[in-house]
Amino acid sequence: MASITGAVEVIGTHVAAALVGTFLGILLAYGFVGPLATNMEFIGEAELDYTRCIAACVIGFAGGMAPVTAVELGRRGLSSEFRPGAEEMEQMFKSLKSGK
Repeated sequence: MASITGAVEVIGTHVAAALVGTFLGILLAYGFVGPLATNMEFIGEAELDYTRCIAACVIGFAGGMAPVTAVELGRRGLSSEFRPGAEEMEQMFKSLKSGK
């Protein structure tokens, strides 16, 4: 704004620089920082789900539940993307009992 009384060429240069700066700011905000923040949020939620699963298992077992029931309680807290099926859990328990 200090050069508003200057020549038309000078004003045009400053307006062009301001437009380029605005464009770059919007491009970086929506094209880089926004998706990066969303990805970091998803990673943070996944880590919290892992911790919540462990906490549910430990609290359930400490509260007097059978180990299998406590593990099932923790398994249900996971998202369907990471949750093992009931058959997978049964196979894991059988392999633990047999010592394999």
